[in-house]
Amino acid sequence: MPAAASITPWHWAGFVGCVLVFLALDLGVFHRKAHVVSFKEALGWTAVWVSLALSFGLLIAPAVLPHWELKQTVEFITGYIIELSLSMDNVFVIALIFAHFHVPARYQHRVLFWGILGALVMRGAMIWLGVELIQRFDWLLVALGAFLVFSGLKMVFTQEQESDPEKNLAVRFTRKFFPVTTEFDGEKFVTRLTGALALTPLALVLVLVETTDLIFALDSIPAIFAVTQDAFIVFTSNVFAILGLRSLYFVLAGAIQYFRYLKVGLSIVLVFIGLKMVIAKYLHIPTPLSLGVVVTIITGSILLSIRATRRKKA
Repeated sequence: MPAAASITPWHWAGFVGCVLVFLALDLGVFHRKAHVVSFKEALGWTAVWVSLALSFGLLIAPAVLPHWELKQTVEFITGYIIELSLSMDNVFVIALIFAHFHVPARYQHRVLFWGILGALVMRGAMIWLGVELIQRFDWLLVALGAFLVFSGLKMVFTQEQESDPEKNLAVRFTRKFFPVTTEFDGEKFVTRLTGALALTPLALVLVLVETTDLIFALDSIPAIFAVTQDAFIVFTSNVFAILGLRSLYFVLAGAIQYFRYLKVGLSIVLVFIGLKMVIAKYLHIPTPLSLGVVVTIITGSILLSIRATRRKKA
């Protein structure tokens, strides 16, 4: 059996440090001035983040981390694809939030930047807690699997109703304890209202983006535990998926109509991963096979969506 990768605190610190450098370059250099992110620019950045993720799993980690073998690479790539796939549903919810608050396109990248920075902290804490609990309670993995099956079936059979962001508990809490202006003040989250500090609507959007990611993380993080319980692999695959979420948003948000069957595909993925966790003690499904199943389901749902949209237009 391959040895587990020996991860030291220095490896954790080095990875987090590199992520912070990338984020600083992103906001401080490449997106220092607020502007509308074009489809071409977003597609280019998506390619950059996907290339960085694959390079990490295929080249960097095997070269830097002791005992990192093909098994860990396959687990990382599988986890990354699962997290990136489940993030697509998050993209469409964020698009609805931006539309509800009429967020100007040139300010959307800034909201996503700080939203994703907060998501990294929240997901890091959830991953640490999840790994600790699973190591102590074997039955928890089966319980999480059953929860994913339930979530997947609910996603398919429950008719989705468009919710009012203003009724969100976090938004109501924010409005109750902080003054909020009715108009944007550029890309600022805080401004002055009659001489006192007040939040702008952009701050409310940020609160919603953070709570939305927290809700989606309740599905996506348990899903990756079906692939591995290695905290470093779970965390790094999550981070790369989140880092690519901003550019993925600008690629997909304008083409929501082309992904009508994507939610069905994501629900099938959740059910498959949940069943894998439930039956793990009785039947082991190899990680490469899981990767192939997930890729096939997501690709198939996207192709079916595009075909259906084209036929409808014709």
